[in-house]
Amino acid sequence: MAPPSSVKSSHVDVLIIGAGPAGLMACNALARAGINVRIIDQRSIPVRVGQADGFQPRTLEVFQSYGLLERVLNEGVQMHIATFFEPDLDGGIKLVNFAPDVTAPSARYPFEILLHQGGIEAVFLDSMRSLGVEVDRPIKPISIQLSGDPAILDDRASYPVRVTLKNLNLPTNEGDTEIVHAKYVIGADGAHSWTRKSLGIVMEGEQADSVWGVVDMLPEEYNFPYSRTKAIIHSNNGACMNIPREDDKVRLYVQLEEKGAINESLGRVDKNKIGEKEILEVAAKTLHPYTIKPPKECEWWTVYRVGQRVASKFSIRERIFIAGDACHTHSPKAGQGMNASMNDTHNLAWKLVHVIRGWANVSLLKTYEFERKKYARDLIEFDKEFAHLFASKPRTAGEHNGVSPEVMLRAFTTFGGFSSGIGVHYDDSAIVNSKHQTYAKGLVAGERVPPQTFIRAADGRPYELQDLLPSDTRFKLLVFAGDISVQDQLEKVRTVADHLFAKGRGLWKCVFPGEQLVSVFDVLTICKTSLRRMIGLIDELPKELRSHWSSVFVDDKDIQGKQGGNGYANFGIKPTGVVVIVRPDGYVGTIVPFDNVKDVEGYFASFMGSCGVPMSKL
Repeated sequence: MAPPSSVKSSHVDVLIIGAGPAGLMACNALARAGINVRIIDQRSIPVRVGQADGFQPRTLEVFQSYGLLERVLNEGVQMHIATFFEPDLDGGIKLVNFAPDVTAPSARYPFEILLHQGGIEAVFLDSMRSLGVEVDRPIKPISIQLSGDPAILDDRASYPVRVTLKNLNLPTNEGDTEIVHAKYVIGADGAHSWTRKSLGIVMEGEQADSVWGVVDMLPEEYNFPYSRTKAIIHSNNGACMNIPREDDKVRLYVQLEEKGAINESLGRVDKNKIGEKEILEVAAKTLHPYTIKPPKECEWWTVYRVGQRVASKFSIRERIFIAGDACHTHSPKAGQGMNASMNDTHNLAWKLVHVIRGWANVSLLKTYEFERKKYARDLIEFDKEFAHLFASKPRTAGEHNGVSPEVMLRAFTTFGGFSSGIGVHYDDSAIVNSKHQTYAKGLVAGERVPPQTFIRAADGRPYELQDLLPSDTRFKLLVFAGDISVQDQLEKVRTVADHLFAKGRGLWKCVFPGEQLVSVFDVLTICKTSLRRMIGLIDELPKELRSHWSSVFVDDKDIQGKQGGNGYANFGIKPTGVVVIVRPDGYVGTIVPFDNVKDVEGYFASFMGSCGVPMSKL
């Protein structure tokens, strides 16, 4: 039924509901790719203070891939040290362990960045504004419908999702209602997601008993000497975590008495029962013998009860998706909430782009739930253990079963790969294939490409490999060509290039007529030849492997002997030649040795409808 003539109607490729970090990450990525995207939020103004506040190392890499990291580094505060405290014999606390804040050896940025959510969102908002996209506020969604017609759902040009919106700034019946027809919808509207509830998606998991208070402030006085570290404190009065913040501020997470903060009839935290004053009173006891004098008014505070849940599904018919807190909730102790949320939509955005452009089958969108739901479940299991340790009583002379600082440090170190985001692993699927993993053991299919310096052959400039893999929606083909000063190896390289790039063969079978390879694929060649010899051999490479002088690199030291080298060894690259396919989100898709180069085409055939034979048939 058509809407009344007085009701506005519009069409959009992607409608995003919710302008928090997850929604803004998606919007910025889609807008950069030229997708017709719209984002709405019920709040009349953006977040100014508080909320989430920490960037993990992998998220910093992701921001670098979008060209957004410099501002975060300038505005945030770096956290390099973690300290651990236990009760002392005098009823206070004492330092017992001192460790790196990040325990992921391959992290390019081995620290966390602390910046309040308003500052984080501002980075996205300014980037989007430069692309001509603003958040529509205050807009409230009031209904969502998805067509049940298979023909419409299967038609990539259709707009099967109908969302009714209400402009909260306009009086009722005066143009306040709009109907948006969308190809896809992303619900990034938080833990109490309207989108999720409207679709009948349930959250599976449990609610923990522990209650925590959080306070952001610039103390008038604070004599805790470890205030610029992540301080994990177990005391006889409960647990507390100190987090340094920008502009000399601190954030305190404070364990509270459950009964004093919960509305028994509702089973929820009642903020009328406890506020910043009570949180700070508990913090003062926990921090003894150190003292803290809070300001007259804190910048932000909240009280929460830990819930550890994952949505039963992350999408409806691959047309409506939920992301971030809308599909997983957990404690904030390990700094995962915002990071997990933004990485959800970092994973989803490029897949939507490929499907909307017609480059990939709609089936590609199934990998969003496949990859991120498993990650969310793993996150919950990690969070349960970490949050339990954090909230447990400390080990003392009278509490032999308590948690010792050594146990806490061991867990902190063990979980480092996961909490940093560096160790995220996606299982085999249409876009992850580990068939030839042994040919590049250090580039793991389903994991992000680790940092490594290579030297640009033409001018000797050192480059960080991650900087050559921007999030521009293109697949990157890293052609590890071996030593091309050896004639037999050079002939192998030419044979591989002919298979991949000759008209009507290889990658050309994976793009539609009229499309250019460079729009879908970016090719970088990395040779084992020395820099001195390579400069004179660049023109010997097939032109497809040197489309521009800046696309050829060597695994050697720079001219000063300070940077680069050992890349093949670090990545376990077989010198006989390997093609590594890197997905647009920076994760390794597959590794293909030169002798099996046909598997490159097979990899793309699994989700690009224009490709030839599926990999399973090879």
